[in-house]
Amino acid sequence: MHHQHQGDCCAHQPAQQNEKKYTDPVCGMQVAKSEKTTRFQGIAYYFCSPTCVSRFEAEPGRYVKTKKVIQLGQSSPAAASAAAAPASGVSSCCGGQDLMQSDALGAYTDPVCGMRVNANSAHQTTHAGQPYYFCCASCLQKFSQSPQRWLDPAQRPAAAVADPGAVYMCPMDPEIEQIGPGICPICGMALEPKEASMHEDTSELDDMTRRFRISLLLALPLLLLTMLDMVPAWSMHRLLGMQVFNWLQFVLATPVVLWLGRPFFERALSSFQSRHLNMFSLIGVGTGSAYLFSLVALISPDSLPPAFRMDGMVPLYFEAAAVIISLVLLGQVLELRARFQTSSAIKALLSLTPATALRVLPDGSEQEVALDQVQVGDVLRVKPGAHIPVDGKVQDGQSYVDESMITGEATAQAKQAGDTVAAGTLNQQGSFTLRAERVGRDTLLAGIIAMVNQAGRSRAPVQKLADAVAGWFVPAVIVIALAAFGLWAFFGPQPALANGLMAAVSVLIIACPCALGLATPISVTVGIGRGASEGILIKDAEALQLLERVNTLIIDKTGTLTEGKPRLQSFQVHPAADRQQLLSLALQLERQSEHPLAQAIVHYVVSVSLNTALPTVQLSQFEAVTGMGVRATASGQTIILGKLGYLQAQGIDTTYWQHQAQLAQQQAHTVMGLAVGQQCLALISVADSIKSSSLQAVADLQAQGLRLILMTGDNAATANAVATQLGIREVHADVRPEDKFRMVQQLQATGSVVAMAGDGINDAPALAQANVGIAMGNGTDIAMQSAHVVLVKGDLRGIAKARKLSQLSMRNIRQNLFFAFAYNLIGVPVAAGVLFPWCGILLSPMIASAAMSLSSVSVITNALRLRRARL
Repeated sequence: MHHQHQGDCCAHQPAQQNEKKYTDPVCGMQVAKSEKTTRFQGIAYYFCSPTCVSRFEAEPGRYVKTKKVIQLGQSSPAAASAAAAPASGVSSCCGGQDLMQSDALGAYTDPVCGMRVNANSAHQTTHAGQPYYFCCASCLQKFSQSPQRWLDPAQRPAAAVADPGAVYMCPMDPEIEQIGPGICPICGMALEPKEASMHEDTSELDDMTRRFRISLLLALPLLLLTMLDMVPAWSMHRLLGMQVFNWLQFVLATPVVLWLGRPFFERALSSFQSRHLNMFSLIGVGTGSAYLFSLVALISPDSLPPAFRMDGMVPLYFEAAAVIISLVLLGQVLELRARFQTSSAIKALLSLTPATALRVLPDGSEQEVALDQVQVGDVLRVKPGAHIPVDGKVQDGQSYVDESMITGEATAQAKQAGDTVAAGTLNQQGSFTLRAERVGRDTLLAGIIAMVNQAGRSRAPVQKLADAVAGWFVPAVIVIALAAFGLWAFFGPQPALANGLMAAVSVLIIACPCALGLATPISVTVGIGRGASEGILIKDAEALQLLERVNTLIIDKTGTLTEGKPRLQSFQVHPAADRQQLLSLALQLERQSEHPLAQAIVHYVVSVSLNTALPTVQLSQFEAVTGMGVRATASGQTIILGKLGYLQAQGIDTTYWQHQAQLAQQQAHTVMGLAVGQQCLALISVADSIKSSSLQAVADLQAQGLRLILMTGDNAATANAVATQLGIREVHADVRPEDKFRMVQQLQATGSVVAMAGDGINDAPALAQANVGIAMGNGTDIAMQSAHVVLVKGDLRGIAKARKLSQLSMRNIRQNLFFAFAYNLIGVPVAAGVLFPWCGILLSPMIASAAMSLSSVSVITNALRLRRARL
């Protein structure tokens, strides 16, 4: 019997259908990602209704199997419980065991760690007649040893303490998040910080490096011991005796497998408990089988069947298990080192912000303060060669500022009073003061870093193939390993069971699901970071993938092809009208608008009326008609300032200005009328110069085979004049925002992959609808929020670079996927012994381990090539 759900299982409205679906763990319905979500043990779950959320949160263990999240450094569940138990006190911020005495509202700052403390702190001292207070004995001791080191900002060491509240996530399974470092319960990989920082947590790398170095001290002698036994003159079992020889192998191998390899067995056990099998499941089963078999063969060889014997003796595989663990440790070290390099672009951006700033006090003196103490409105001094600490506006002085690290623009930009400057850019020659406008997380640089961080964690559609394969990969490998053992046992040459065991272990060890899982996200992270270094901010992996397929580009005019800083060319007034009255009306109307044309009018009126008082005008019922103009009411009359076509649609006669309007439009001027009541009393013309980079950008895009369409709300004469200068053949003028939106839809309906480039609020609908929306960094916030790509400098040449980056990144991803699939498709059958009937080759588990360790490293190394790509 079939049932149709008219709503969700709890009588709420049906969930919206999206491409990716999740299973509600309470009722089993397929639901889309939504706000009805909660997390349990680091995994996000989605629900059809708040009722299911409540039921799940009340008893999560009833609906999903509890997963053990392994903390780094933990060796047992007991240790995990101990780690989770609340401590009796808070340890020192500097790693000591003494308790901290911090006070968030304290009047003093610990000069060592920067924490706030009060005068009641037990840790205090006096230096040069000045009292200093500390949060703990560790900070006091450091200060006492070298006071000047902590008082002089130039000598102060960089803080290397990781944020204890930092969120960590899995690069392969981004839904896994937790506070602090740990191990992913799905894939077994070490979690990494969700947001990159200058001070990385290297505890996992340090632990794996230490384990690898110790393993070499044991595994290399063991390998040498067994290899020399193959040389008759150096046969160790003859020199030492077989009993001593075998037990010596056990003594050397056991610490490597059981102690140094313990993290891998913990992850393997966790994977079987959570039913998320992964690479460590295979390593655990493979090495565990080889070690346990060897242990049984050492202690009770007579208990094993004759088919295991070779020349009357049962072979031992202690050296194989130990060497495999050593090679896996080496692979982990190389992989972790390579993963640290993938966020190098973000680290380069983070390094641009200085630790301190020079605050100019009211009396004119200067005070060096920590960056986090700078507030909006502070006046700061920027000296030659210094990085600018915050976003702000130049107050006095002038200089050239290198903005290449943010915008990709190689030429230094001249800055003088009134110009804006961005945090992280480099002052070259002159000295100037600036007034802070955006600080901390609100700066442009902080926004770029946050956007790149978020984009690097997104998943490209091409990743779905690898995800689908990964779901059945490990179970399939285990089945192949069992099949290989069975085939060797029944049909293989003697010793059949021993050969079967080695084939099964080799299959388990050589398979590498991590290479599949890392193939896409690593390339996405590096590619998006490479774009950020060129001033191209790609918000998600899907946009990075789609950019190479774009074949149609719609371009807005104002602020995109042009500077977006129009200047008023003429303000013509009807002979019967009062010019001062109309100037005042225009000023009051346009002050309430954010459009660049409005700002040009405001700037003009203010400049011409500096020495003349304008009549006072009271406006009410202000309304901005998107793409057309503005209107309001004054003294009972309707005041409209906007396009002549808009005025005509309101029944206002504009024939008086027809000739003047045509002359202005032929010069690529934008023409507007100012109407009072039913009379158009002024004609305003504004010109916006074409960006110097637009001509080259259009040529580059056309050379890439893109169809370019200019769409603007400006009049046809102005639009055609701009298009003619730039060589754009397809022009649509006098369009409203909904017209741009519909054009994108129409093009998509014909099979075109459409990108939209714009900068204004009126472009936001089309930017959101386009396959790839591209916003100018100097445009409105709404446009940048709606877009998928932001060009920080607003230079259209960045679109050609972005497409080149997309092509290189997708090629890199395809190379990684091909390598990962080819490696496993070839490696697993070879390890199973498929070449033995023809070539007599049976792969050693040690060789299989080396191949597996290098496979993930190869994928990451290939992705890192994108950092040097030429755009």
